Amino acid sequence: MNIIIYTLIILIIFYFLLKWWSNVSPKKISKSLRIIIILILAILAVLFAVGGKLLLTLPLTLASLALVKLKGLSLIQLLSLYRLIQTLRNSGRFSFNQNQSNNSSTLSISEAYKILNLDINKKPTKEIVNRAYQKIQKKIHPDISPETSRLSAIVNEAKEIVLKDIS
Repeated sequence: MNIIIYTLIILIIFYFLLKWWSNVSPKKISKSLRIIIILILAILAVLFAVGGKLLLTLPLTLASLALVKLKGLSLIQLLSLYRLIQTLRNSGRFSFNQNQSNNSSTLSISEAYKILNLDINKKPTKEIVNRAYQKIQKKIHPDISPETSRLSAIVNEAKEIVLKDIS
């Protein structure tokens, strides 16, 4: 019964729009369409100018994570893994290009804290460091997905650096 009522309402609205359309001059219609198109393009230009970097990198990174075959991750877990990869990429420790091998350099203490999502100003206990390490390793351990062995090694190194720092 509701579908019939909705259909009648839509048809009545469509009838009045067509009736209005037939009475309006083509010049007014084309002018208003041009204004609407210009406004939409201006809004899109502002959106891409302001948020273009985030809009373009997040989907590409999430798409590349899908290529890594990480299965069973929620959106929140993917976003935290995205933050981890961005931190490593900014420090030059990780690249999706398998031919590059930048693993010879060591992580700084601040990078190790960022990788484990810990606050550098608050000295964590050993238990907190181990919990943060295990939380990340559950997502990227090589037993779960062999393609993430490089990430796992970097997280291991970060854990060792933080544990040395708090000792």
